[in-house]
Amino acid sequence: MLKTQIHPTAIVESGAIIGEGVVIEPYAIIKGTVTLKNGVTIKSHAYIDGNTTIDEGTTIYPGASIGTKPQDLKYRGEKTYVSIGKNCDIREFVTINSSCQEGSTVRVGDNCLIMAYCHIAHNCTVGNRVIMSNNATLAGHVTVEDFAIISGMTPIHQFVRIGCYAMVGGMSRITQDIPPYTIGAGIPFKFGGLNIIGLKRNGIPLHTRKELAKAFKLTYRSNLRLEDALERIPNEVEMLPEVKYWIQFCRESHRGLMGLSVDEVVETIDEEEPTETAIPAKTL
Repeated sequence: MLKTQIHPTAIVESGAIIGEGVVIEPYAIIKGTVTLKNGVTIKSHAYIDGNTTIDEGTTIYPGASIGTKPQDLKYRGEKTYVSIGKNCDIREFVTINSSCQEGSTVRVGDNCLIMAYCHIAHNCTVGNRVIMSNNATLAGHVTVEDFAIISGMTPIHQFVRIGCYAMVGGMSRITQDIPPYTIGAGIPFKFGGLNIIGLKRNGIPLHTRKELAKAFKLTYRSNLRLEDALERIPNEVEMLPEVKYWIQFCRESHRGLMGLSVDEVVETIDEEEPTETAIPAKTL
């Protein structure tokens, strides 16, 4: 059985639920409504508030603020929640606010790396194995799907979706949805094609990558209206699960897709295996 270690200068209010093997370092503050599961580490000067649950093996680094009330003027004291998954690293001075609207939850999945100074606002959902680099910020109601990467100094507009395995380059401004499996950057935002390296690293086979490249080309390179492109994909692309999800994601977009205008798309992809280059230099 792991021994729980709570430094005498830390403040842990009565009512907080502390699991086995939890480490709470000097001057950390844990409010009475917080649950820390087995093996969680709360480093010095972190502040954990609200109806917050932090799952096994996660580390909260110095200066992080988790579970405080949302920065939303509509908030009227409703009971809301924060849930952080297993084996996450929540780095220095990250802020993760509680949600807004009765019973709602801000969720961060398992095995996420949220680097220093990132912000996750009310009603956000962050999937598993997501990486947010320094100073990436999510406005309210943002969804970031599994394996996505958001690079540094990048703000994500409220209600935007970042698709699974997508990589958003640093210092971009994201005001619309980013389709899954893609890579892009810049202001204005430009796609470099598929996130080939990310897909390879996560075991997506060559055949699937080729079919996704065809779907990408029809959506972004054909000069077709989005609906027309999505109608053509089932006739010209093998309907693998990833291709089906591409169509579903694009059709369900409420804010529209980034980079659909012709002059914001870089001509780098064809029906063969996409280039290994992550983002063409002229898109940076």
